Amino acid sequence: MRSIGETARDSGLSVSALRFYDRAGVLVPARVDPVSGYRWYAPGQLEEARLLARLRRAGMPLADIRLVLAGWSSADADLVRGLLQAHLRRLEEGLADARGEFSALRALLDHRENPMTSSPGTTAVHLTVPAPELAAALDAVRFAAGSDPDLPMLAGVLFDIEGEALSLAATDRYRMAVARAATTGYDGPRVQAVVPLPLADAMRALLRGEEPVRLAVDGGRVSLESDDGQTAGQCLDHDFPDYRRLVRLPAGRRALVDTADFREALRIGPVRPSESRERDGEPSYDVSVLRVADGTVKVCEDGDDSEDNVGVNREFLLDALASGAREKLLLEFSAPTAPIAVRRPDDAHTFSILMPVRLEG
Repeated sequence: MRSIGETARDSGLSVSALRFYDRAGVLVPARVDPVSGYRWYAPGQLEEARLLARLRRAGMPLADIRLVLAGWSSADADLVRGLLQAHLRRLEEGLADARGEFSALRALLDHRENPMTSSPGTTAVHLTVPAPELAAALDAVRFAAGSDPDLPMLAGVLFDIEGEALSLAATDRYRMAVARAATTGYDGPRVQAVVPLPLADAMRALLRGEEPVRLAVDGGRVSLESDDGQTAGQCLDHDFPDYRRLVRLPAGRRALVDTADFREALRIGPVRPSESRERDGEPSYDVSVLRVADGTVKVCEDGDDSEDNVGVNREFLLDALASGAREKLLLEFSAPTAPIAVRRPDDAHTFSILMPVRLEG
């Protein structure tokens, strides 16, 4: 008999994934210790676990995987071949449809114009910002910035200047954070500049005092000057997505949490594997399952499969709670498929949103 750890190591599935597939009735261990609940697998189940890992990476749904595993060792392999062929056909049809849609989107994008916002190359901006406000705004959004080399426009912090407000935004597709600081000295058209992360970090290092700092955007170049020094560099030559559209969330249930207590509950609470991301060939991560009930947020135990549960990347949620910088924060949920919002009770302009994780089964 193999332990669950040995089976995980030799099959390419995580221990959490094996527990999940046991609960789902897909790969049930040969023996479960009645006292400890520890799972043991028969030698022949290793091949099934490896097959399961391949099928999940190929995106096959669990309902079909059950049939493949059931028919894998039988003398008649027609069922298995038919299921594999049917799934491959669905993937090919989906890819053809996606290519057609992307071609249409590229054509629309080529003809798209956005005259509402001035680019940093056409409008010179000089303004002052209270150093503590700009420091707090950078701290609130920095964690959500992207690092994907295929999406260089997300590898920075958006500085969105409009009237006497400076809004900052950052996103890596799976999470987004927005914050705001007051400004003086500029009252022209709206200007946006995407500040690369190294420059944004250099700016943050200058924001140690209480006095206002001087921010300038001119000809695609952005600079920040304080009493302690100056830093400057080129803006990213990319357009940032329309973050205002992305943060319009449907109304949902709210719960006020004690930040320290909730962080500890997440840290020690149960997690599930990120099944869909493993299937796509991306690194796995821990998923916390949450549910709002009677104005409180509950970290759900293993086996709690209520339809109201919401899955979230635990590390991302811990980062969002830390960047919230408040003893109490508001968590807002609308539906299991809608983003989760983490808000400050006293500041409507500073918040973060996290994409939910699909819960299998």
